[in-house]
Amino acid sequence: MSITKNEIKVGSLDWFYRETNPETNDKIPVVFLHGLVSQSYSWLVILDELEKQGYKAIAPDWIGSGYSGKPDKRDFNYTPDAFIQGLGEFLKQLKIEKFYLVVQGFLGSMGLQYALRYPEQIEKLIILNTPISTSVKLPWKLQQMALPFVGDMITQDPLLVDRTLEGGSKYVIEDKVLEVYRSPFLKASAAGRSLLAILKNLRLKDAMIEIESGFKNWHRPTQIIWGLIDPWLNFTDVETFAKGISDIEIITLEKAGHYPQEHWPQEISQALILFLRKKVV
Repeated sequence: MSITKNEIKVGSLDWFYRETNPETNDKIPVVFLHGLVSQSYSWLVILDELEKQGYKAIAPDWIGSGYSGKPDKRDFNYTPDAFIQGLGEFLKQLKIEKFYLVVQGFLGSMGLQYALRYPEQIEKLIILNTPISTSVKLPWKLQQMALPFVGDMITQDPLLVDRTLEGGSKYVIEDKVLEVYRSPFLKASAAGRSLLAILKNLRLKDAMIEIESGFKNWHRPTQIIWGLIDPWLNFTDVETFAKGISDIEIITLEKAGHYPQEHWPQEISQALILFLRKKVV
């Protein structure tokens, strides 16, 4: 595996990202965006599989997450618009103009908003257990992290990672993996403060209105890979969402939860690679 860890400063923001380095680089790159409390690390196995198939892939840690910068809320307001603008500037700095986009989770929804605002950049879209409906509510497990006073304490507890990732995926996650996710919270209080700012500024209702209405006129090839035992998102939303998309493929993982890439990376890789290989008509 020759996946590299990289850091880049874009404006005032410090981005950490993982990148594949295939021997040949003649394919459109793939960009992976992770969900809440997760990191680019969650894509590691899938990145490895893509590299074997000759795909250049980029997986950043969102600002405020993982090993990317955690600016004070006075310097970065942690709203979807701020994340979308930051992502655009990050991709521009890396000279990525057209790409396959893979999103997952409650931060992945910002990737969907990005796709709607810049559809000319998206070759194909792949969605894994991401909120896509105005019926979606932030899970109580995440809501309580944003409560006054209580949220300040919860978001400083590294074990929130275990509770969230295992609660959402419905499976135990190896401790060596959890150590990677806990690490930013153990190193500095900024990780907890950034998570609190993200949750307080998520503006989920507005984001879902934009996504639900915008994708009624979406014409890019789209694949949905969905874990059916997700405790936070319903598959019925997928069925409704799919009605507005002319070119769509749906793959279900019967035993997977909210973070399907944690336990089913091989199955996801196989479906994803087949989808990427299909010629766009």
